[in-house]
Amino acid sequence: MKVSIIGATGYGGLELLRLLHQHPHVEIASLHSFSAQTEDISRFYPHLHTVYHQALAEIDAVKIAEESEAVFLATPSGVAKDAAQPFIDAGMKVIDLSGDFRLSKEGYEKWYNKDAAPDAYLKQAEYGLAEWRTGTDATFISNPGCYATATLLGLAPLVMQDLVEADSIIVDAKSGISGAGKTPSENTHFPETNENMMLYRMNKHQHIPEIMRQLQVWNENIDAITFSTSLIPVTRGIFATIYAKSKTGTTTEELLTLYRESYDGKPFVRIQAQDVYPTLKQVTASNFCDIGLCYNERTNMITIVVVIDNLVKGAAGQAIQNLNLMAKFDETAGLDFIPVYP
Repeated sequence: MKVSIIGATGYGGLELLRLLHQHPHVEIASLHSFSAQTEDISRFYPHLHTVYHQALAEIDAVKIAEESEAVFLATPSGVAKDAAQPFIDAGMKVIDLSGDFRLSKEGYEKWYNKDAAPDAYLKQAEYGLAEWRTGTDATFISNPGCYATATLLGLAPLVMQDLVEADSIIVDAKSGISGAGKTPSENTHFPETNENMMLYRMNKHQHIPEIMRQLQVWNENIDAITFSTSLIPVTRGIFATIYAKSKTGTTTEELLTLYRESYDGKPFVRIQAQDVYPTLKQVTASNFCDIGLCYNERTNMITIVVVIDNLVKGAAGQAIQNLNLMAKFDETAGLDFIPVYP
């Protein structure tokens, strides 16, 4: 299958290029950028020298549709809502990593402070949490955000089985700096982030409504969660510690059995052994989501620890996983590799 990447010079686009370069069933037909055109991508990113040579092209929807069967949109929010439309109309396979199609019109405009895509396009998008997609016939996927991926994979078995108090869910999530994108800001400036940790967008993060929307699909009794996000001085990774009160009491052993059964046959979710909790390093540059679990009998509190690589499982890797499902490839194609360690 020939594919095109729009937004190829951002971190998500570069990660798509890295992963798709060794995908057994995919050929990258073209790379596109709004900010840099005609130049070879290796000029901007010397790590690609001798490995990958292709000029960045302008975004000509007609030409792209003629050359490719699928298109990835790795653009900032607010761009894909317009850029995706001609590809959807052309019947191409479209995977949007930006978030422009994750919410309703009202929800998007409230949380992103931008005009939303037309309802006709919003309704066509399938939310692409790969492990929990109900079908593989969709041709237009809205790829989940990184925080949402970690949180939802961590909560899914408990919420689906209605095992926790609906008003007790607390998520303390931390991200590496690459989650803020390539464009620097005051908060992502090295002297601000190095040897530091900062909480940001308290009760305002745009992944909150995305998480809530899916949780309510699984369990309509969940009206709200407590959700905080922090930046930590690492390049890659999401580390989410999730707390929820058990409805009837449980044990760590029962939780481990539930999660292993829930994710049986789902190759990228790995449940840790009892008393073992995952670290960021064990998923770096991979599509794995590793989960550790514990139950505190004295507080009746369940703790779930979830780690992912925000650029892979939280973005490009899950997008390729969704392409594999869409194209009826093996789900692990192009993604079956060992994490980088240390």
